Amino acid sequence: MEMQTMATLNKRPSGKWQATVRRDGRSQSKTFSKRADAMKWARETELQAEQGSLQHAGCDEVTNMSFGQVLERYRDEVTSTKRCADNETYAINGFLRSCPRLAGMQLFKLRTSDFIAHRDQRSKKMKPATVVRELGWMQHAIDIACTDWGQRVHASNPVKQVRRPRINNRRERRLQAGEWQALLEAVNEARLPLMKPLLALALATGMRRGELLSMEWKHVDLERCTVFLPQTKNGRARTVPLSPTAVHVLARLPRSAARCVPLSGNSVRLAFDRLRTRAGVVDLTLHDIRHEAVSRFVESGLSLAQVQMISGHRDLRMLMRYTHLQTDDIVAKLHAVDSEAAA
Repeated sequence: MEMQTMATLNKRPSGKWQATVRRDGRSQSKTFSKRADAMKWARETELQAEQGSLQHAGCDEVTNMSFGQVLERYRDEVTSTKRCADNETYAINGFLRSCPRLAGMQLFKLRTSDFIAHRDQRSKKMKPATVVRELGWMQHAIDIACTDWGQRVHASNPVKQVRRPRINNRRERRLQAGEWQALLEAVNEARLPLMKPLLALALATGMRRGELLSMEWKHVDLERCTVFLPQTKNGRARTVPLSPTAVHVLARLPRSAARCVPLSGNSVRLAFDRLRTRAGVVDLTLHDIRHEAVSRFVESGLSLAQVQMISGHRDLRMLMRYTHLQTDDIVAKLHAVDSEAAA
């Protein structure tokens, strides 16, 4: 019976095209930015398959892959399907540029000690959370290479045994007198006109950066003063009540795009870094503005359950760190109770 060669093209969520050629239980795939390039590769690979030179996932082409080649394929085929695709792609590309020795090692030669040394070196320049995320996608890439691509490693995944740095992301940074006004005055509206309304919305809503940037006009109801977020960091959709300030800011934004604030996360990060420098504000992150907003919600007298509905924290325990902000109010109330009792 004559064997048939089959080529398929699939468009990935990232917008890239993945071409796959199958013959006699063997397959080979590659991802391209342009459909025309994917079709050209598929035709050439079909011809190779007809000539009997199509490689199987367990052949030498794969088992001899370097760690960098594994990460490149993982980036194109796996990372591109994730919600965090942009950030993880940026991180993988950064690793490939800055760590050529580790990236150039053949996968089956890697040891846990290689990644321990890498962790220690990265920890000198990166925050613990960044190092933990990097080790996470490294481990997953090797798992995928072993289970789906026929790659071989010694005994077990060498990244799995690497102890992760302890993460302590808790910050109590509040806006100090004059800082907010300095930030607003330092916004370069000619360069990035949406930065000022983005800051205003961050303080008015307490929403995360990703939530602010993903807001779509079809989910905004200015009459009811709400915005629906179908996707959030914790995976739970929620409807956020909007303050008069937030409604005012949104009402003045142009509706020329599907998203209310059509900016990329990376452009906002870079713009905020420049803005902070121009304003002379030290050690403030965009996420600190969310912390400031939630703190103000608590100080305004809203219950923790009400604040949770706005902020999207998964449980009330995560909001307990904001209760210290009400200490002075509680002391005042206790003294008032004692005074009434004494009278």
